Amino acid sequence: MIVTAIFLLVLIGGMVIGMPIAHALVLTGVALMWHLDFFDTQLLAQNLQAGFDNFPLLAVPFFILAGELMNAGGLSRRIIDLARAFVGHIRGGLGFVVIGAAVLLASMSGSAIADTAALATILLPMMREQKYPMSYSAGLLASGGIIAPIIPPSMPFVIYGVTTNTSISKLFLSGVAPGLMMGFFLIGAWWWIARRHGLPAMERVAWGPRMKTLAKSFWAMMMPVIILGGLRGGIFTPTEAAVVAAVYALLVSMFVYRELNWQQLYGVFLAAGKTTAVVMFLCGAATVTAYMITLADLPNMLADSFSGVMGSPVLFMALMMVFLLVVGTAMDLTPTILIFGPVCAPLAVRAGIDPVYFGFMFIYVGCIGLITPPVGTVQNVVAGVGRLRMETVIKGTTPFLAVYVLLLVLFTLFPALITAPLRWMH
Repeated sequence: MIVTAIFLLVLIGGMVIGMPIAHALVLTGVALMWHLDFFDTQLLAQNLQAGFDNFPLLAVPFFILAGELMNAGGLSRRIIDLARAFVGHIRGGLGFVVIGAAVLLASMSGSAIADTAALATILLPMMREQKYPMSYSAGLLASGGIIAPIIPPSMPFVIYGVTTNTSISKLFLSGVAPGLMMGFFLIGAWWWIARRHGLPAMERVAWGPRMKTLAKSFWAMMMPVIILGGLRGGIFTPTEAAVVAAVYALLVSMFVYRELNWQQLYGVFLAAGKTTAVVMFLCGAATVTAYMITLADLPNMLADSFSGVMGSPVLFMALMMVFLLVVGTAMDLTPTILIFGPVCAPLAVRAGIDPVYFGFMFIYVGCIGLITPPVGTVQNVVAGVGRLRMETVIKGTTPFLAVYVLLLVLFTLFPALITAPLRWMH
């Protein structure tokens, strides 16, 4: 119990006083080293480097770069135009455009923040102009944005797979069917809101312009086809898929759509590099803590405390999901993976739970945390882009959050909703 207390007090204490999470993780590892009388600066440096010196983690910078290229090169905008052309004429049609574009963009970038920023920048002003309720509009944009880490390619799945030694390819495929379910459940919730508030519809687009829009978005639409087809067919690994995505987005942006020039390319690479540096330093810092957690035998200590529910996988999963939901309200997704993934994954295996299924559930709950106050990272993005009060976004997110929690209950009670499609695809 002393080890657990040190781990929690140092980590939470560092975050409370405003210390960056990566620094708090390193400090936690050092504190555990001192407690175990195992302090060694060379070992500290080796683990810090080992955290990001990992081949599968190469997928992270390339997926980040692909997302930046998509937004700067016009791929994201064409996906939104396509959704607007086909469903914009339905009552509350811009909301359905948000959902359709969110699902399509999720199959390309894997970043909730990037997708949400792209959707909010283009669609929120249009929704404001059409007199949509800003609270529900902002809430839908935030809720649609968190589909990105679920449908492959997904950076959180890459980080979780590397951290817990779980198959990244299987994690990717596990998110396809649930990601589509998230979209359908959002459609149901938005349909109810649109009818209740009498939201307007846009003018129907004729089939001629629709086909032109479809033709313009063809090259953008081919990106998820190439990535998912290559993964499904075993043509390339997730890491190679990230490189393919980045190169494809670069070529289409510069030579097909021609919305990205050589001068702009520097800014795109710089933004991707900054984001990558943050993520990689987090991975290195978490490895220091994870090494000391293993050395202190913390997973087995926690397993003993969960011994009463180890014989019931459903009860174990329910308790674990509640715990991760609470964590997600105060912590972003990547730190949650890096801190609690190495601790929780072995417990799930001991409880007889499929590691890929648990990995999906871990990420799904973490995504819900992105739209849960007080942190609500994705909600902050929408509030910033739309210049809205955070309270407005939180209020509008509530019905969609309820829908996602309902899905969480279904996934917990019926694991086959995830494992059955995964077996078919794999």
